Amino acid sequence: MKKVFLFSIIIGLAVSCSTKNAQETKTAKETKTEKVMVGGDVDSHGCKGSAGYSWSVIKNKCIRIFEGTKLSHAEENGKAYTTAAYVVFEGNKAELFLDTQKESIILERKSEGDSWVKADLELIPWKGYVLKKGGKIIYTGQ
Repeated sequence: MKKVFLFSIIIGLAVSCSTKNAQETKTAKETKTEKVMVGGDVDSHGCKGSAGYSWSVIKNKCIRIFEGTKLSHAEENGKAYTTAAYVVFEGNKAELFLDTQKESIILERKSEGDSWVKADLELIPWKGYVLKKGGKIIYTGQ
């Protein structure tokens, strides 16, 4: 009787230890998974895209472009657009963030009151702002 009792205790301890080891292994795997977190993305400048930050060349820091000036597509024959462009200003420079461009575009103006220009893009300060490409209005905003 004592041998059966002792044998059952040894079996019980062996089973409980193996269960504990299995749980520790599972916990270690879960810990590795937890290290990959949402919002853990950082670009080459240290900006977190998932938090809404992008690198600004003219500000030389991470910014949230949607806090800049929003430009909406100019309406065209009843078409409805859902995309937008954003502009950030610094001195006589304007940094343009277009939904169609991966990198921002730097526009410059010669003096106060002039338009910001680069190649065929022109940002005009008129009733807010008007962005033209090749003479055609593509975005407007305030």
